[in-house]
Formats: sequence, C-alpha cells, structure tokens
Amino acid sequence: MARYEGVSNFVIRRLPRYYRFLGDLLKNGVDKISSQGLSQRMGLTASQIRQDFNCFGGFGQQGYGYNVQQLHSEIARILGLQAGRRTILLGAGNLGSTIATQMQFSEMGFSLVGIFDVSPALIGRRLNNLTIQHIDTLRDFCAAEKPEAAVLCIPRSSAQEMVPQLIALGIVGFWNFSHYDIALDYPDVAVENVHLGDSLMTLAYQIRERADEKDG
Repeated sequence: MARYEGVSNFVIRRLPRYYRFLGDLLKNGVDKISSQGLSQRMGLTASQIRQDFNCFGGFGQQGYGYNVQQLHSEIARILGLQAGRRTILLGAGNLGSTIATQMQFSEMGFSLVGIFDVSPALIGRRLNNLTIQHIDTLRDFCAAEKPEAAVLCIPRSSAQEMVPQLIALGIVGFWNFSHYDIALDYPDVAVENVHLGDSLMTLAYQIRERADEKDG
C-alpha cells in the first residue's frame, strides 16, 4: 500500500467521516456527487474537500464529480479497512462489554479475537461469541494468535503495567480508554486515545457558547 507523506492529522481524522457519509449515499442509491454536493451534506467547503482528496492523488473528474462507490472504496483502502487486524480487548466490565458487543470491528478494519479480564465473576463468560479469558493466559494466546492491536478498557494503573507487556507480545496499536498516555512513553506505537470526559466537557463549552450568544 502506498504511503502518504506529510498528510496532516486533521485530514486523516476527516477520512472516516467521508467514508461514513459516502456509505450513506450508497445506501440511498446515489452514484455520483460533486464536491459542492458533498460539502452541503458535511458542512465543509468544496475547496476543503478537494484539498483533502488531493492529498491522496485526487479521485474526481472535472465536470463529473466523484464516483461514490469508487471514492468509498478508495477511502477504505487508504484507511486499511480490509486488513482485518487481529485485536484483543482488555477489561470486560461495562465499557469493555459494550464495545465488544456493539462495535462492528470487521467493518472498521479489525477482527476481535480475544477478551481478557481478571475478575473471577467474568472469566468463562461468553461475550460476542468469545470466551472471556484470564489475563494470565495472555502470553500463550498472543503467541498462538498473534494479535496486532489492543483495546484498553482498564484503569490507568493497570494499563501502565500492561502496555510494555503487550508491546513485547507484538501489539503495535492501541485503542486506549484508560487515560494512560501511552504515546508519551512509547512514541513508536500507534495510539488512538478516547477520553469520553473530554468530549462531554466540549459539549458543555458548546452549550455555554450558545447560551452566551442568546444572552448577548
């Protein structure tokens, strides 16, 4: 797969949104769309959309626009959604069980192959067709199954202990709910941090801003 040098993180973070909107267009039977038409649906300028796509070589034809199916497939390729990267989940509590059962891993480039916890009450239970295993079995499991990614739904202190072990076992990417800053200690691994509290505080800011506009 081609490497794209110098593409900003802002552009990369817009790709999943493009992919989702294009998927909706396909479901609605739309075959082609212009950058202007896409901009109206996404709240971006047509110029911004063209600039984003030009980072990857550009996909449209002047006077025609974008073939929706082709563009959807190209973005899937860029994101690596066909890879099916083998993934494990640590922490089968409320958050972990929700992620395991509700996330469509296979549609997002991953394949959930193992779930681990330390709670005797959870070990042996079935979750999304997988048996929750004790963390003590992780080394043998990774040796046999060779997962590449890990979802961390465990406390920060536990994550800080587990991450170096996971890296040693071949994990190269983390979907991190733990609030432990993995990238600070391990800059060479891929990390996507999820801070639900940050998102909620951002919503608080947006509500306050709108309230201030009305009062002003």
